[in-house]
Amino acid sequence: MVSQTQRQKTLDPVPDDLESARAKLVYLYLEVAEGATIEEVGEILAMKKINVLSVLHSLVDAGHVEKRESAYIVAN
Repeated sequence: MVSQTQRQKTLDPVPDDLESARAKLVYLYLEVAEGATIEEVGEILAMKKINVLSVLHSLVDAGHVEKRESAYIVAN
């Protein structure tokens, strides 16, 4: 059995320059999930693929997210 302390994960603050609610949501999901594909983000967050792509591209351009193979992860 996993204790509540073991399940808790400390999240870093969302970058200040993220103004869009969708960008914040995708960023937080990627941080918690430790990366995800476009399809996974769309399915979990109930977003259309075109919207996921748009948000991910803006997060990559801003340097907040990196693409690794077919997944996107929060940049360190």
